[in-house]
Amino acid sequence: MTTPDHQPPSPDTPDPAYKDRAYRSPSGIAGGVLLLAIIGWLGIDALVTGEGRTPWVSLATLLVLVPLVSAFTLRPAVYANERRMRIRNPFRVITMPWGTVEVFRSGYSNEVFDKAGTKYQVWAVPVSLRARKRAARKEAKAGREGGADAPGARRDRSPHLAPVPEGPVRAQGDQIIDELRELLAARADDPHAQGEVSVRWAYEVLAPAAAGAVLLAILLSLG
Repeated sequence: MTTPDHQPPSPDTPDPAYKDRAYRSPSGIAGGVLLLAIIGWLGIDALVTGEGRTPWVSLATLLVLVPLVSAFTLRPAVYANERRMRIRNPFRVITMPWGTVEVFRSGYSNEVFDKAGTKYQVWAVPVSLRARKRAARKEAKAGREGGADAPGARRDRSPHLAPVPEGPVRAQGDQIIDELRELLAARADDPHAQGEVSVRWAYEVLAPAAAGAVLLAILLSLG
């Protein structure tokens, strides 16, 4: 009795080692959904109940606003795996193998530079100065509470209190950039993470917005 040969994995089966990590802004998504709900409610109401050219103006306005609001709120995302990082910004998609990434920089916005010196914004990971201040306050509080365990300190804290987290407390956006920096440090020299930076324009956003703007300009020019 012979044992059947072991079949190679199907090429359609995704390699778990290269699954993407997805990073998005929850507050941006929530704001986008709210804005789209308001725009849709007002626009559809004008389409249904409007008279004369009002429905056409409303349609053109919807064609302009819906893609743009979606582009700046729902669309931004960063996908990273062991080979490359893909940045989906409002109007462009930038694919960067780790070997092409030079450095991440965080100031008033998060940016990534390739080895040629070209800068790309990371829209999906906004910088929140309020979150940074909140994280700094938590870190300072954690330091004060941790000091109570020093020799000679009082040990009358309730055992039901939440444990003080170890290590520095970081804002969510800064934590994401830290994770991307770790991936860069680990994968930059990997032969499978080399290649060239590619940039693709988001015509699925630009085309309807441009069509709506042209239609709206024509309608307004007709008086």
